[in-house]
Amino acid sequence: MEPLCRHYRIAARVPPYLITSFNMKEKIITSQLEPYAKGIPRLARLESEAKREVMQLFLLSALTMCAFAANSILTRMAVDGGHIDPAGFALVRVGAGALVLGILVALRGGRLPLLRRNRIGGAVSLAVYMIGFSLAYLTLDAGLGALILFGVVQITMFTYAALTGAAPTTRQITGAGAAFAGLVLVLWPDGQGSTEPIGAGLMVLAGIGWAAYTIIGRTSGDPLAATSANFLLCLPFMLILPAFMGSHFSLAGLLLGALCGGVTSGLGYALWYAVLTRIDGGTAAVAQLSVPIIAILAGALLLGEPLSLTLILATALVLGGIAWALSAKSAPKDRR
Repeated sequence: MEPLCRHYRIAARVPPYLITSFNMKEKIITSQLEPYAKGIPRLARLESEAKREVMQLFLLSALTMCAFAANSILTRMAVDGGHIDPAGFALVRVGAGALVLGILVALRGGRLPLLRRNRIGGAVSLAVYMIGFSLAYLTLDAGLGALILFGVVQITMFTYAALTGAAPTTRQITGAGAAFAGLVLVLWPDGQGSTEPIGAGLMVLAGIGWAAYTIIGRTSGDPLAATSANFLLCLPFMLILPAFMGSHFSLAGLLLGALCGGVTSGLGYALWYAVLTRIDGGTAAVAQLSVPIIAILAGALLLGEPLSLTLILATALVLGGIAWALSAKSAPKDRR
């Protein structure tokens, strides 16, 4: 009798005139359970879609980081190989990047925000990065240059945030200190000529330029259109060095510059901006830790660059320190 009583208790919630048979009671119970039964395959489908999206984000992020690392490899191949001079390479890179980014913005139906308050600052800081980056690879290995660039960019941005925003925590300070120690280690003269000081100084300048460009660009509502406008306005600055120093180039140098500007820079930035809309800032910062490692490994495999113990230790200090600082929460007190 107990199962039958349960049926009657459930059915009692329904007006008596709607219940005509025991089969009707069964239909009432079934209709109450139907949403839960249908929800099981829906949850499974949502879980499958979530896993697919995570994998897609991982692959897109990995592709973008490889593109960023390829900027160092392509520049080193073109400049150190004598295929083109550094100033000419920077000019071709910026021109190709401006063309590709402009086409992407036009296809999207957008406009180039050329007349904005911070546009000149963005163009100048981008020019400093481009020129310093190209000149530095006359003497620096691709992996070493990427490590110096990345470390300087992160430390500069951390210092700026500490001076203008929330007070840094002890964990952030120790992480930045470890990263700085790694840069000192790799830049310290050891008597063996492992790091050329002029090239290292130029890459430090490039890092400061890129950090300034990133800070200025944070206020942009449309990063892709802003970057396209900055590349276009940066072109006149790129003409200064070739005008005074002269220029030499070959077909290989032009192709490497166009590949670096149009594909690994232009399309790389466009892809990265698309990924940034789907991940948080902390994840994006940690993902970029892979760029120097990729550049170091690619430089060793493709260009025959040596993997010294000093470089390995410096890489561990710089990337480990930055990862340690990024994983810390900011202090609640505001210093402004």
